[in-house]
Amino acid sequence: MKLNVVPARTGLQWVKLGIRTFFRQPLALAGLFFLYMVSVILVSQVPVLGVLIGGMLVPAATLGLMAATAEAARGRFPMPSVLLSAFRAGRQRARAMLVLGAIYTAGSMLATALGALIAGRPGVADAGRMDVATLVALLLHTPLFLMFWHAPALVHWHGVSPVKSLFFSAVAVLRNFGAHLVYGLGWLAVFLGATSLFGVLGALIGGSGAAQAVIMPAALLLAAMFSASIYFTFRDSFTADETPPATTTDAEPS
Repeated sequence: MKLNVVPARTGLQWVKLGIRTFFRQPLALAGLFFLYMVSVILVSQVPVLGVLIGGMLVPAATLGLMAATAEAARGRFPMPSVLLSAFRAGRQRARAMLVLGAIYTAGSMLATALGALIAGRPGVADAGRMDVATLVALLLHTPLFLMFWHAPALVHWHGVSPVKSLFFSAVAVLRNFGAHLVYGLGWLAVFLGATSLFGVLGALIGGSGAAQAVIMPAALLLAAMFSASIYFTFRDSFTADETPPATTTDAEPS
């Protein structure tokens, strides 16, 4: 396995590839993303264990959505079973994915607890404690996101151990920081532009209520497109003897 260092402009290509691939199979990719969201909501309703189970499944679900994008990029219709790809690759890799899930859950709970602890210190106004806790938790989650950005795919497609996958993921994101920065800014521009446009159209048609009704589904569709683009950030960051499939039509110069 080899790490590729890509130009900053590649981040914009990732955005475009995510949107383009989504529109190749919009019903399938949107449906799988909504199925994932509904599953998370349902699991979270389980008393006590819901949050733990949900966190444990995040890496596997992320891999499933990436596998769905890979199928769509090859012109295939991704079936719902693709979401279970992490658990259909043999016991060893399924176990490794669950280990990733356990690490993610522990890290997320620790970051959230530290955020609440800092916000609860004397001197922090009650009205601002929730905002402070959210901000601190988000900042503490940042290194977690770096470590898990590529980790599920490294475990599944390259057979990397869970701990090594976290290290390689963080290194890959940092080495390609310019591309990821452009990628993030590109998606921010897409989200702001699209939601503003749909909001204005909704307001013109039926007032503020209609605007809200239009913005919500539009935001969910954009989130599904963003989810589709994650696969390409991995595909272009690593190469090996056996790499995730790519087609000549979705590969652009980087």
